Parts: sequence; structure tokens; C-alpha cells
Amino acid sequence: MHMRKKPELLMPASCLEVAKIALQFGADACYIGGEAFGLRAKAKNFTKEEMQEAITFAHDLGKKIYVTANILAHNHDLEGVRAYFEEMKQMKPDALIISDPGVFAIWKEVCPEIAVHISTQANNVNYGTFLFWQGMGASRVVTGRELSLKEIAEIREKISPTFEIETFVHGAMCISYSGRCLLSNFMTGRDANQGACTHPCRWKYALVEETRPGEYFPIEENERGSFIMNSKDLCMIEHIPDLIAAGIDSFKVEGRMKSALYVATVARAYRKAIDDYYEDPSIYEKNLPWYRSEVSKCTNRQYCTGFFYGKPGADAQIYENSTYVKEGTYLGYLHEAVENGYFLMEQKNKFSVGEEITLLKANGESVTAHVTAMKDIDGIPMEACPHARQMFYVKLDVANAAAWDVLRREEV
Repeated sequence: MHMRKKPELLMPASCLEVAKIALQFGADACYIGGEAFGLRAKAKNFTKEEMQEAITFAHDLGKKIYVTANILAHNHDLEGVRAYFEEMKQMKPDALIISDPGVFAIWKEVCPEIAVHISTQANNVNYGTFLFWQGMGASRVVTGRELSLKEIAEIREKISPTFEIETFVHGAMCISYSGRCLLSNFMTGRDANQGACTHPCRWKYALVEETRPGEYFPIEENERGSFIMNSKDLCMIEHIPDLIAAGIDSFKVEGRMKSALYVATVARAYRKAIDDYYEDPSIYEKNLPWYRSEVSKCTNRQYCTGFFYGKPGADAQIYENSTYVKEGTYLGYLHEAVENGYFLMEQKNKFSVGEEITLLKANGESVTAHVTAMKDIDGIPMEACPHARQMFYVKLDVANAAAWDVLRREEV
């Protein structure tokens, strides 16, 4: 059976640590934001030095870094974009992600040698749009989330075989068309199209009748609550064959605000799913319960298949509440091994000697381990690591602990 080229697994990263873990846990590429012009102003984002380090780290592994510059720019943004692209010219990321034609024009002038991917913010929902950007010199277009797999397959047939299609396959769904929403700007002054969305669509709303001020009537859906714009998260891990058959070149995971634990868990689950399918579709079928169980351990808002199989119905909304299903607690990851079975690590959440934790390995294994000893950076034994971001040494009771393993505490 002839299979299309294996799709790229593209993971988000909020900071340098998350980018490194994503790449170690199976991502082929990461998309990251600098301190300006990306659509996640509240993500930690990358300084110039961190961005350069991420690019070098990825390239050493034979992997890629894409940099977001996908705001809808106003007049006062354009000179800054030009200066930013001059910096990109020196740093040489593998692509810039752009949505705005004015920003695109500056790219063409300043650093056309860097590939450009057209952001989902540009509302790319028909083959004419793909052909337009192909003709303009882009190398990839990110589909709008409103497309079905059938529509994506039609686009694939109409465009050049080498022109790439990138599609979101996992993560939060926006309630507005391709992310174009003024709700956050109107309610809080933070503009979604400038990278500062506060997600008011997830808030709880009520109805007030004008002659009864102060009387709040919940906007109810069969007595189940009043979350009228609360979409479920997208998850396509059980439909990898359909995504491949549609001709998608890059499977994109949403979440430039997500934790290292989330990124590690999702990356290794999709990595294994894609690799299993290419090894033998029957292996993929057999392992479906494992993929399902892995992604359900991440913070999520229940899962659906978005628009891929037609317009989402009422079951793609959550009416009961706006809360996330909680993942375990991220404790940190193992840095290099030192003598006597100790590993250096940085504390992300407090844990103690004697605790049972889970060790997540990039190959898909999850190992139950116990913390047998800890000592501070001066080698003095301690019972716990109380200080945030504290560097210390940890020893576990498993023989196969290794650098980059992620430590998770299971929360009941």
C-alpha cells in the first residue's frame, strides 16, 4: 500500500524549556513567538538569545523552528516588523508565520530567503486562496479550522504537490471564525488579533430584563448551565489515517500557553500514533486505547473532532461548566546525570523524598518511580525542594531514568 510522505508533527512552545522538551518528545518542528508580533502576547515568549538557542538546538537534532509574526498589523506596527525581520535574517529560523499582506510585503523585501507559512488568521478556506499564496511565494498555508477533511482533500488536488498544507489537529477551538474575534477587545481592551485574547467566550453569562435590573436569569440549555460559547477541544488522534488521506503535510497542535508536561504528553502520543500507523495500520488500530488515554491525561475541555466531519453540532459545546479536566502536576525534567545515580533538575512544583511519581519517557513509556533522595546544589541532603526554580539533585529508584525524562505527580 502506497502511503503519502509522513506528516510533520508541529508543536507549540511558550518558552525555551518547552521547545526543547517538545523536540525531545517527538515534535519534528516547534512554532515559537518572539517578544513582539506573535499572536500570544501573554505566552512567556522568547528573547533573541533564547530564540537563537532554540534554533540551534532544533537544527542539531535535524528539526525545525518556525517563528510567529501573525498579528493583524496596524500602521504603528510596520516599522517594528521591518526591524524584527532584519533580526530574523541573522537568526535564520526555518519559517516565519504571517497573516497580514503588509507584513508579507516586508518579509519579501527584507528576508525572502526564509520560508513563509500563511497563518490560519488569514482565513484560508478555499483552493483559490492557496493558489494565490503559492503564486506569491509562500511555501505553506495553514487551513482555517472551518474546513472539513473533504474540502482539504479538494484543495490538495488543486494545488502543487510540493505546496504544503498545515492543519490544526489538537487543542483549543475558537468560537469565532478563524480566530477573528472582537469580544476580548470589547470586554477587556485586550485584542485577540493583536495577541492578547482573554477568552471571554469561556465566561459565564446571564440575561437581565431591562425593567428588572439586578435580576439575573441564567442563559440555560436544558437546565445544564449557561456556557453559551464554550467549545470543546479538538482531538484527532483517533483519526490519523483520515488526516493523512486528505493530504495534510503538517499536523499542528495548538497551545503556545501550555505547560511542558502538556507538550511532552501530547507530542509523544501523536509521535507514536503517526509512527505506528506508518509502520503498520494494524499497530495503530491496536494502540488506539493508549493514545486516547494519554491525551485524556492532559488539561483539556473534553474532546471533539471540530469541523473535520462536517459542521459541529450541539455536542461540540460544553454546557455544564467552563472548567478544564486537570492533568497531573508537572515537577520538572531530569537534566544531566551526575555521580551515584543523581540527576540535576530545576524545581517546577514542590515534591518530597519518599513520594511516588511518574516518569514520562519520550518513547511512550510511563514508569512509576519513588524519590529516594534529594540534595541541594552544595550536596547537602534535603527532604523536599521547597523553592520555586531551585536547582537540586534527585535520585529515583529506577535504573532507566535518563536526561529529558519528565516527572509528573498523579493527582487523584
